[in-house]
Amino acid sequence: MRTKQELDIDGQKLAITNVEKIFYPAAGFTKGQVIDYYIRVSKYMLPHLKDRPVTLKRYPDGIEGKFFYEKNAPRFTPKWVPTFPVPRRAGGPDINYIMVNNLPTLVWCANIATIEFHPFLHRKPNIQQPTEIVFDLDPGEGLTAVNCVEVAFILREVLSKLKLKSFPKVSGSKGIQIYVPLNTPATYDVTRAFARSLARLLERQHPKLIISDMDKSERKGKVFIDWSQNSDFKTTIGVYSMRTKRDHPFISAPVSWDELKGDAVSFDFSPQSALDRCEKLGDLFAPVLKLKQRLPQKLVDPD
Repeated sequence: MRTKQELDIDGQKLAITNVEKIFYPAAGFTKGQVIDYYIRVSKYMLPHLKDRPVTLKRYPDGIEGKFFYEKNAPRFTPKWVPTFPVPRRAGGPDINYIMVNNLPTLVWCANIATIEFHPFLHRKPNIQQPTEIVFDLDPGEGLTAVNCVEVAFILREVLSKLKLKSFPKVSGSKGIQIYVPLNTPATYDVTRAFARSLARLLERQHPKLIISDMDKSERKGKVFIDWSQNSDFKTTIGVYSMRTKRDHPFISAPVSWDELKGDAVSFDFSPQSALDRCEKLGDLFAPVLKLKQRLPQKLVDPD
């Protein structure tokens, strides 16, 4: 039986359906709980999504059912939902991306079974100007997130020598993502080249631990530094987004460098634990929004 209720979200009336539908069967976690999490985390999450075209990962029948990535705003998108046209690389009609700029839009997206939010690194209208660089650290076969921590600190040290501050978050999958805020004019051509050069430098310095090659067959026993996310056509899982990689809900949450130094750092934040952290610590990723940094003219081996 299809249930329906109406919510008033910041003055916008929304028809919410099937809140009792189970989205994470092993945990008994419902669609209504997904919506509730996004409402409660919104004040921390929305500033990071504002004015960014976003790809929605939708699971109409929960995580055990079929899913799809939604780039183009569906035909039934309400007029009040902000969108932004982005040219296709191969030509043809623009892709009309949704921008999750406010709470009603966030709730509407969750109601159409969006569990994961994948924003671009740029904001509209400057779609060739990323506001940050991201390094995605992914453990190869035989390794764990603990090995990614070791690489994270190696990366942090090199960035520090280049006078660049960085901020970690757990990917909500197996690894760690390191963000380098810029918030100054830079193109993807520049940030991608910088990220690739730095990843290859670390691979040369630590060949037994680090790999920067995209070939998956070479990654066994090494941590892959994925620099390729720094492209105008790629999105990255958003901070505070829920993930669907396991049978229970967990969050791509920011962590502090001090936490990563300790033995008890968690790589698995439930929705409630992520919310509790926000209430206690605030938004650990807030500096990523405003910190202004410039890349060095060329990558120089700090050693």
